[in-house]
Amino acid sequence: MDHTPENEAHGDEPTLAVRRLKLWIRMLGVTRQVENELREFLRVSHNTTLPRFDVMAALHRRRDGLTMTELSRTLLISNGNATTVVNRLVKDGLVTRILSDEDRRRITVRLTPKGLTIFEALAAEHRDVVDDLFAEMTEADLDALKNVLRRLRNSLSDARG
Repeated sequence: MDHTPENEAHGDEPTLAVRRLKLWIRMLGVTRQVENELREFLRVSHNTTLPRFDVMAALHRRRDGLTMTELSRTLLISNGNATTVVNRLVKDGLVTRILSDEDRRRITVRLTPKGLTIFEALAAEHRDVVDDLFAEMTEADLDALKNVLRRLRNSLSDARG
């Protein structure tokens, strides 16, 4: 029995591989939809961007700061992209750069007091927007999805060694 997407239209049950592919496509679609909503909220309500929010969130989690390399790795972005976002945040007084005493090439970035205040207010609104986007999900739904995603993440980590 042929389980190509064309034959599925004729009533054949899709294979597990096809179902997994469709799930992946649905996950991407939902992720993009949520990200688009968050981008719009940040742009319209705060004249900022999701990358700026992400950098500030990473720095909020590490109050002592992150090197540019650590920041890039944490956010899975290039050093160049991290530098561009950090430059704007520095210009706006939300982030500061600190040169290492031991190695002048090593730069740590950290939220300023102004950045901390602004981020914490923004993060509370961000949480509320996400809460609204996920309002249809019950606690049981959230727990089940979290567990499935954890298993998937663990299996991916195991597969990569």
